[in-house]
Amino acid sequence: MQTVLLDFNTRVQEINEYFVFLEGLINETTKLAVSDETDQQKIKAIDPDLAKTLKANAFLLLYNLIESSMRNAIEAIFDELKGKKVSFNSVRIEIKKVVLQNFKNRSPEDIHTKISDISLDIITAGFKSKELFSGNLDRDEITKTARKYGFSFNTDYAKTRHGENLYSIMRNRNDLAHGNKSFSEVGKDISIGDLIQIKEEVIEYMRQILENIEKYLNAKEYLDSSCISFS
Repeated sequence: MQTVLLDFNTRVQEINEYFVFLEGLINETTKLAVSDETDQQKIKAIDPDLAKTLKANAFLLLYNLIESSMRNAIEAIFDELKGKKVSFNSVRIEIKKVVLQNFKNRSPEDIHTKISDISLDIITAGFKSKELFSGNLDRDEITKTARKYGFSFNTDYAKTRHGENLYSIMRNRNDLAHGNKSFSEVGKDISIGDLIQIKEEVIEYMRQILENIEKYLNAKEYLDSSCISFS
């Protein structure tokens, strides 16, 4: 999970830098210098339509953070199971169901070379991280994923609003990705202040979810309770 958290923090820094730049342009504390045909620079405020486009682009950055973080975290769970050589019989029932579903989705030709000890290798033989999410990640999907693997989806509502802003981020991302709306349409009705608040709540929500997964791994909560030693 250390690699997952490092990647998360790197992406958060990129997003924060983008927001500082965007807020400066919109509030005109940062302005553009445009050169004319004689190389003389003229200072100008940002074009309103460009501001809408840049605000819409923020939804893409935030969705990228959400999906990449969850994909990396689930991959970390499987890396932990493989690295610790956890057998199928030792994992909690939720993980067994995930493993069997993954296995069911593969043809024998795809997985037979990956298996030498079926009790161990079945855990990761059918897992493909690229198939985890595909533009569908909102709060409900993260809650469903948490229940699916057995980690907590609880967060501090005062700081995260339990991820309710993920709905609008996913919806706007999909509208942009599929061409249902233009960038100008998506960005026109949201203020930079509201966008910053969404950003802060979503980053904190994702950070707390990743911390929940880190605790889940450290406490070996992926194991069947009857297999956990308390000595």
